[in-house]
Amino acid sequence: MATVLSVSGSPSAASRTARLVRHLDARLTARGHEVIPLDVRTLPAEALLGADFGHPAIREATALFERADGVVIGTPVYKAAYSGLLKSLLDLLPQYALTGRTVLPLATGGSTAHVLAVDYALRPVLASMGAEHITPGWFVLDKHLATAPDGTLDIEPETARHLERVVDGFASALERSTLQPAA
Repeated sequence: MATVLSVSGSPSAASRTARLVRHLDARLTARGHEVIPLDVRTLPAEALLGADFGHPAIREATALFERADGVVIGTPVYKAAYSGLLKSLLDLLPQYALTGRTVLPLATGGSTAHVLAVDYALRPVLASMGAEHITPGWFVLDKHLATAPDGTLDIEPETARHLERVVDGFASALERSTLQPAA
């Protein structure tokens, strides 16, 4: 099957966004895909903020994007846009780092006022980076995500059904794209 790079753009180690992205990784793995997690917050801040393209961690992250057939991008929404941490990484990637890749944009936030951030803030950047196919993304309200006592993610049932449909749509698009013969 395909290789999926699963990126969390949250600056928090206890983030609902990161937990959501890792939860969805399991669904992709169950469909037979190899999933490589990348938490942007683990990259060196000095490399991200100093735009150090040659830093080994940045070069390694860039190589992960090159290796992936598909990319899941998860971000919390702050002030109607994706996280600055995610922006820092995207700014360091080559201009067309997403060329030929299927991409699933996801966002979390505290208010429905930010629901359009996926389509109006994140999607244009992903398209400008050459994404072959950007599948319909999804915005999840923070109140629909909770951490269970065992550390797993508890998702409000209706939200869980929507997310399953979105992830399955991404997986199907990814599977179709990897089955097409190379030109």
